[in-house]
Formats: sequence, C-alpha cells, structure tokens
Amino acid sequence: MSAGYETVATRLVHQGRVISLHIDEVRMPAGQTAVRDVVEHPGAVMIVALDEAGQVLLLSQYRHPVGGFLVEIPAGLLDKPGEPPLEAARRELAEEAGLRAASWHTLLDLRVSPGSMNQYARVYLARELTEVPADERYELGQFGEYEEADLRTEWVSLDDAVARVHAGEIQHYGAVAGLLAAAGARDQDWRPLRPADAPVPPRRLDQAPAG
Repeated sequence: MSAGYETVATRLVHQGRVISLHIDEVRMPAGQTAVRDVVEHPGAVMIVALDEAGQVLLLSQYRHPVGGFLVEIPAGLLDKPGEPPLEAARRELAEEAGLRAASWHTLLDLRVSPGSMNQYARVYLARELTEVPADERYELGQFGEYEEADLRTEWVSLDDAVARVHAGEIQHYGAVAGLLAAAGARDQDWRPLRPADAPVPPRRLDQAPAG
C-alpha cells in the first residue's frame, strides 16, 4: 500500500516518556520530496464495558493537554513488550474499572490523526461482567496515581451515552467511536462483532498484520 513512497532520511527530534517525534524526508511517486513530522506512539486498547442491563461504564479523567476532564471509556497503552492487545484490555479493565469480563469481541480498529501520528487503537466490547474482589484490587494497582487517582466513574444506558455523544458532551475519539459502534452492533443483533483475537493491524500498513 506504500508503493512509490520512500523514506530517504529520518531524524529523531524528541524521545519522551510515551511518545517520540522524528522528522522524515519522503520521496513521492513523482520523484519530489517532502518533509513530514511523525509522532511515534505505542498504541492503545479501549473497552466498551456493557452490563446485563444495557449500561456502559464511563470514566472521567483529567487530561492536561486539554486542561480539563474528558468522558472516556476504560483504556490503556500498548506499552508492555510482547503483551497481546486482548491481554492488555483485560488488564486495563481490571485496573481502571475493577471488572472482569467473560465475553470479549473486537468492535473497531482506529487510526488516530494519521497525518502526523502512527497511533493505532483497538476497541473491544466486554460483556458478562463481574467485579474484581476487593482484596485483589490493590495487587492490580487499580487505585493508581497522579490523574488516575482521581478517576470518576458512572454507569449510563448505552442509548443515553450515544445521546451524549451527539450532544457533544463526549468528545474522546475512542469513546465516541466505541459507543456508536456498540449501539450499531446491538441494533444488528451483534452480527458485526469480530472475534476478540482477530488479527491486529500493524502500526504501519507496509508491515504484516500481527496475531
């Protein structure tokens, strides 16, 4: 899919805790070159946790770059080497929400700001939920630190969550996409769902899929 486009030079500008920035010189199919800023991101998983009553779990977390709280769904980075996305999703659901799920499906694969970033995110649907026993939550690190120590949670019906998306109250890309996809799949008797272990697209489309 990248035939005719070649990176002829690259320069690392910044290496941060989570992301890095490099500047690439790219040769186009017609022969001209252009400079492109590229943010490297480890990727993320996100979870629409749906209970038997049709309610979804929403989290509010302070996000410094936007200067306030955003309504989101449970999520986490793919920053543990070798950890499959599904296992990362199970871990994040337990850590952030104190929940486990017996039923997992793939809802969506997302590309975030692909004009400047290679971040990939997989969104899962988790059902048949049970609470993590209280004595295990400290071991899981559920209570977190920094912004995660101030997570605020609420359960709302999936339809109410979708209404909040349309009202502009939920703006986080993963929450917006995940909630709309979950409602759409529900309205089709869950036929669009993919297996939880569906192959994971690579961060770069000129690489082979994983899984």
